[in-house]
Amino acid sequence: MPYVSELQGRPVADVEGERIGLLQDVIATLQQGMVRPVIRAIVVKRAAGTLVVPYEDIAVFLAPAIPLNKRLQDIVPLKPTDDDLYLIRDVLDKQIIDTNGVRVVRVNDLELARLNGHFYVSNVDIGGLGVLRRLGVARVAQRVADRLGRKLPPGTIGWEGVELLPGNGPMRLKVPSDRLTDLHPADIAEIISDLSRHESQQFLEALDVETVAETLEEVEPEFQASLVETMTSERVADVLEEMSPDEAADLLAELPEDRSEEILNLMEDADARQVRKLLAYPEDSAGGIMTTEYVTVPPHLTAGQAIAHLRATAQEAENFFYIYVTDPQNRLLGVFSLQDLVLAKPQTPVKEFMLGRLITVNLLDKQEDVAQAVSKYNFLALPVIDEEGRLHGIVTADDALDKIIPTAWKKRLPRMYR
Repeated sequence: MPYVSELQGRPVADVEGERIGLLQDVIATLQQGMVRPVIRAIVVKRAAGTLVVPYEDIAVFLAPAIPLNKRLQDIVPLKPTDDDLYLIRDVLDKQIIDTNGVRVVRVNDLELARLNGHFYVSNVDIGGLGVLRRLGVARVAQRVADRLGRKLPPGTIGWEGVELLPGNGPMRLKVPSDRLTDLHPADIAEIISDLSRHESQQFLEALDVETVAETLEEVEPEFQASLVETMTSERVADVLEEMSPDEAADLLAELPEDRSEEILNLMEDADARQVRKLLAYPEDSAGGIMTTEYVTVPPHLTAGQAIAHLRATAQEAENFFYIYVTDPQNRLLGVFSLQDLVLAKPQTPVKEFMLGRLITVNLLDKQEDVAQAVSKYNFLALPVIDEEGRLHGIVTADDALDKIIPTAWKKRLPRMYR
């Protein structure tokens, strides 16, 4: 199969055999309904400048000296559009996302394939062979490997499995992209951690608000703050509304106070109110690390009524493994698990299967104390109450253990409670 790097520098001659210059670049574009870019022109470097020759004017594309089927004066130069890619200038040596391997890789070469008289970009070479080929020593390296009885790994991925990243040149991210939004937020977080700050910011700008929120929750607050630095306050507010209140509060705490206040003023009142509440407590206290997203039921319900109540009221809650029983003053009376609820007979009152002896923490308890309680009792979350026993939030195990377990390890804990 031919490679783009092998075409670079080849002489180009018109139909009369007159040499007009050297191939400098190859232009490709994605046509509607196609997953691979089709070659539509070459860029010829001449003493007088460059000439963009349409593919239709090329007699033999893969010849050692590329002949055209027209005289130089008869060629009508192609005018590139914003959708065109200069394969050498815009793609070689640039970073791309391998959406199959979920990683950031570098383009060392591009493999071409012929179909129905046209050439397409078929594969991206991300291996060492691509580098050797561009250095002009690939064949020598291959012969040496053959003598040693070894195979040089090809290191290629299909073009349809990559996404272009914005970089220093005019390369663009292809958006919208089902492949990117289908990736797990933890995978996207790992991708942006491999990029520069500028590239990460551009990458996130191309994603929808919900995906950005889920991705930011996978990285440290300091990194979160750097990623939203260039976002408009309106977009940051939209992102924070999609994040859990405790994560949103952590991010805002890393921003300058005036910007944090500006963003809070742009958020929906209910969301802003929850975040302001968390920001009022010390950062390393139970109140500072708790989330206000939890589910409650009144004590007079039966199991069947409790299920109906949760269906109507608990759509926004993520931590759904414990259900808390509270009175009209929001005082905590008991707790039961989702398993307890599902296994109970519909007519059984929740008072009969709820746990009344509660392990709780107070708003100002230190995070280290909360972590010890989580570890000791092996709970997925602990309720946070005030001096009068009123429920204010819950601390999930991952947030409680943040000071004990390194964040890189904590992110790999099972997501049962996150």
